[in-house]
Amino acid sequence: MKIQRIAGALGAELLDIDLSAPLTDVQVAEIRQALLDHCVIFFRDQTITPDQQVAFARAFGEIVDYPMIKPLPNHPEIIPVVKEAHETVNFGGLWHTDTAYLAEPPLGSILLAKSVPPFGGDTLFANGYLAYEALSDGLKAALAPLRGVNRSGGASVAKTRGAGAKADEKSAIHPVIRTHPETGRKSLYVNLAHTYRFDGMTEAESAPLLGYLFQHQIRPEFTCRFSWREGSMAFWDNRCALHNPINDYHGHRRVMHRITIAGDTPV
Repeated sequence: MKIQRIAGALGAELLDIDLSAPLTDVQVAEIRQALLDHCVIFFRDQTITPDQQVAFARAFGEIVDYPMIKPLPNHPEIIPVVKEAHETVNFGGLWHTDTAYLAEPPLGSILLAKSVPPFGGDTLFANGYLAYEALSDGLKAALAPLRGVNRSGGASVAKTRGAGAKADEKSAIHPVIRTHPETGRKSLYVNLAHTYRFDGMTEAESAPLLGYLFQHQIRPEFTCRFSWREGSMAFWDNRCALHNPINDYHGHRRVMHRITIAGDTPV
């Protein structure tokens, strides 16, 4: 297996590996280390079944349900992320980390491209470590004690889930500065989709600083961009990376299969 970085900030392709075959313990360890090193990793030209995608995911942790979308009928571990040709809104089409409104947000998400448009549909990723490290010492100190209130039903993100999504409201409070449980590095852990105020403050009071942080964390030098092909698969670390699927392929169908890996309580 070879590792090829795709940008200076984060992201790497893992080459010369066939995910249709069972992974060895050595391969699992190497893939996990690549995820920790690069925040998001990519595989190309994978011809795998739903069962094989599930087996891959289980090598890295417990699979958990995604609370908003119904899974595949015969594979409850997998949710279909679909935009039909006639639709104009794409699923999760804004900067976010997955399900930050849960008490234990996921470790990571695994997304497999089943059908892609002839152009567009790329996904952007951003490095939360770099966003934190670029802050001034004064702002780091000011943010250190703050906790963000995250909710599932914000107006901007609700519009990206489609008509079939569940509407039940969920919320959780997490540190604004999160320490990664495996690397020990600190990252900026707020996101436009879910974080709407600081604990103990009103939305109006929180808005100026949150607005600055939302723009700061997606500076171009903190990001990478991945162009999908059929059979491409991405595995990103929700504890330190944000993502944003670009909605620029109206008139074309896009089908992805996603699996979510259980995480822990942010600290």
